[in-house]
Amino acid sequence: DYKWTQWQFLKLFEKGMAYKTEKEINWCPSCKIGLSNEESEGNVCERCGGKVEKKLKSQWMLRMSNYAEKLLDGLDETEFVDRVKTAQINWIGKSVGAEVNFKLREVDDTLKVFTTRCDTLFGVTFMVISPEHEILKKYKDKIENIEEVVKYQEEASNKTEIERTDLTKEKTGVKIKGLTAINPVNNHEIEIWTSDYVLSNYGTGAIMAVPAHDERDYAFAKKFNIPIIEVIKGGDINKCPYVDDGEMINSDFLNGLTNKQESINKMINYLDEKGIAKRKVNYRLQDWVFSRQRFWGEPIPVVYCEKCGWVAVDEKSLPVVLPDVG
Repeated sequence: DYKWTQWQFLKLFEKGMAYKTEKEINWCPSCKIGLSNEESEGNVCERCGGKVEKKLKSQWMLRMSNYAEKLLDGLDETEFVDRVKTAQINWIGKSVGAEVNFKLREVDDTLKVFTTRCDTLFGVTFMVISPEHEILKKYKDKIENIEEVVKYQEEASNKTEIERTDLTKEKTGVKIKGLTAINPVNNHEIEIWTSDYVLSNYGTGAIMAVPAHDERDYAFAKKFNIPIIEVIKGGDINKCPYVDDGEMINSDFLNGLTNKQESINKMINYLDEKGIAKRKVNYRLQDWVFSRQRFWGEPIPVVYCEKCGWVAVDEKSLPVVLPDVG
């Protein structure tokens, strides 16, 4: 009897913890159903063996991300072995940084990025957005090579997140012709690319690329012949000069600073005063897609009204049962 599962869902719905939205999911075109990552390993459906694709679908979600900090705090009092705690901490993925707005030159809009290293802004030479980023649809009429972009989006939809974020694979991408970003600290125009190593479900789906101090950005810049500007002293730009901390160079008002946190704080204060950034805590933990059920999963005890929207079924009517299709 799944009455109590439905009752729990109703309580979450009443508190605003269960909601409906569009979400990109693993989709099996053959079974016509959404799949979890575990059900689509290797990018194939575990039941029919068909190719799984990414598809934007209306889904029920549970606000798990609201509890990210509580989950982290709770680990202090949980008697798990250290390796399990570490896995949980990495899964929740807390990052402290800033949300920075990059103006677009051609339209009255901005690209928002989340970064933990805003002190490296003077080293940003290009931006990368996920193939699913909303601006690709929003400004499709302004993108001169939209057919090339759409083709790349289709290719990316056939890859798993593991395949897309594999550091060992060769970087791929398409330059967005017709849209240009402005670096907020020096007003330099910078190219915007789309690449599948940026995911839509983490951060803002857009990154500021600092190729002199990031392995992925460096590989991308080298392949596509994009400028590389060193802003932390101590590396070699001919060999991916990743340097985490050191003396700031080529960075205007940050030049000469030698402490990473001091540089970050000074940059955040500068950006905050200019109204182009704000401090932000980000989590890798996402809200839970709750709609992945095959036919024998219990029905969601909510009905849609054209006038009122989504309305909860009365508790007295539980359980809501599956239709008889025998």
